Amino acid sequence: MLRTHTCGELSGADSAKEVILCGWVARRRDHGKLIFIDIRDRTGFTQIVFIPKESGEAYKLAQDLRNEFVIKLKGVVNKRPAGTVNEKLATGEIEVLAKELEILNPSLNPPFEIEEEAEITEEMRLKYRYLDLRRKRVFNNLVLRSDLYKLIRNYLGNNNFIECETPILTKSTPEGARDYLVPSRLNIGQFFALPQSPQLFKQILMVAGIERYYQIAKCFRDEDLLCKAWIFLWAI
Repeated sequence: MLRTHTCGELSGADSAKEVILCGWVARRRDHGKLIFIDIRDRTGFTQIVFIPKESGEAYKLAQDLRNEFVIKLKGVVNKRPAGTVNEKLATGEIEVLAKELEILNPSLNPPFEIEEEAEITEEMRLKYRYLDLRRKRVFNNLVLRSDLYKLIRNYLGNNNFIECETPILTKSTPEGARDYLVPSRLNIGQFFALPQSPQLFKQILMVAGIERYYQIAKCFRDEDLLCKAWIFLWAI
């Protein structure tokens, strides 16, 4: 493991511990002889302080840090001085005094700030999707979907439903909407169709005697480039 803790879990109870953190540089503040950075990962932020006498070579290297650099650092957890506690952060009562620093990957200046309040056009967000996904709001949407799927699977699993997967590529069926076609590499001039809905496969499972099944299915329809997800259930 590269790290001993995530950037969102340290607290006052960890005071005096030696820790290793990995993440992105979210902010850098140079206060003359002191350099502060906020290091970020998916769990949150931790403030790091570099002091010349204490941090040694790490202090010199920290002078080159910029936003979105990927770093690994080793340091000691200290409680923040009175009056400097950040109540808005889960890690706001502590900071890490850096002892060692390694730049895992430098970064160019990002085309937009990885901040929630930043105003970004949709075109820019999609062009730099890997950066957009680092933003908390977008990331939380993925977490929400994951949690929802987990809730659905746990509930249905506890009620003796079986999760089944049905084919994505199939023969085209006349269901009204325009097909999404996928050309066959081995059969020139012929195409697979992405299923508009998995009713045919559902009926096969029903006839086969699978009394309770479910599928979180992707249904592809040529309607303004939308891909819809449906949950199909069958129970006796």
